[in-house]
Amino acid sequence: MSLKGINAYKKGNIKQDIASADPHKLTLMLMQGALDRMAFAKGSMERKEYEAKAEHLSRASAIVMNLRDTLDMSLQSEVSDNLYALYDYMLQRLIDANVQNSLKIMDEVISLMLPIKTAWAEIPEQAKQEAYEARRQKQQAAV
Repeated sequence: MSLKGINAYKKGNIKQDIASADPHKLTLMLMQGALDRMAFAKGSMERKEYEAKAEHLSRASAIVMNLRDTLDMSLQSEVSDNLYALYDYMLQRLIDANVQNSLKIMDEVISLMLPIKTAWAEIPEQAKQEAYEARRQKQQAAV
């Protein structure tokens, strides 16, 4: 099977996963996508493939920016404030990694994202359902 065929199959599966995903799973998929792009960027740095490095870092940055910008800051919670600051820091460090071509900085950003993704993945189902219900009620009250 050709590489194009495999990639098309993967894209089809990703689209199907996105279409059926709840907000929690979408966020988890974004985090994994950012980590994947960072790993690809590291490999590109090691191979001195600068165009690929820039592409992967651009995509990783876009994902982290999306994670940052979709935080619900209206809650005025310490968690959302801290996550916003951490995502903002990660974005700056991705820029630094690109400019300095630094594997060490890439490792730093990956080590910051991994525990967030791990914690997100371990949120109990009941807590997710309570959060969805609270958000739904908040949206209905606003209408």
